[in-house]
Amino acid sequence: MLDEQEKGECPLSSLKHIIGVELPDTVKRFENLGYGQFWLVYGQKETMGLTCICSNKERPRSAGRQGPLVDLKIVDEFDREVEVGQSGEIVIRGPLVFQGYRRQDELTQHTFGEGWHHTGEMGRLDRDGSLFFVGRKAEKELIKPGGENVYPVEVSVIGVPDPKFGEGIKAVVVLKPNARSSEQELIDFVAERIARYKKPRYVSFVDSLAKREDGSIDREKVKAEHGGLRED
Repeated sequence: MLDEQEKGECPLSSLKHIIGVELPDTVKRFENLGYGQFWLVYGQKETMGLTCICSNKERPRSAGRQGPLVDLKIVDEFDREVEVGQSGEIVIRGPLVFQGYRRQDELTQHTFGEGWHHTGEMGRLDRDGSLFFVGRKAEKELIKPGGENVYPVEVSVIGVPDPKFGEGIKAVVVLKPNARSSEQELIDFVAERIARYKKPRYVSFVDSLAKREDGSIDREKVKAEHGGLRED
């Protein structure tokens, strides 16, 4: 919409409020027009949408402050509440939270540990009670290229910034000894076997992947090393 507005084809002078999640530079670009304000929010389908909200002018880059019908806290992997400023899983309870997943009792029980809805998402609270989104837990991580939902565990990939789609799919690959492949060959191979929107758009071939002490792949380190902005 902002791009069309710059062309003079989509005037935004009547747009007074936007509620959503957006890159800070895009929010600033909208607010610099002087027409309205952007409201930062956090929520899930399981929590009836908005559980946190505030104006970007109040707390830029945050995910809002919790609403009146919500209890929200940040916990560690043992469900212990962490100190202010520390990151952990976002858990929520209150009348806005759903009752459970239909015909998925085991998943419902797992999600509602200790009576709180475990969002599977990581965040931190500051001393003013503003929520800052940190990321998703590995089992809940989600990539949204062009509005589609892709779970990395389905395709063994990571999400990276993409100038066209906002977020892109990237495969970081270690080839077997003496094996050879090009980026396009790997992309085509995947596209023939799963939904095409799940195929990687970017591929990096590396000698090794960062691992934890137990020998498992350290996804966070892999993302830190290979998850930078792509311009192509």
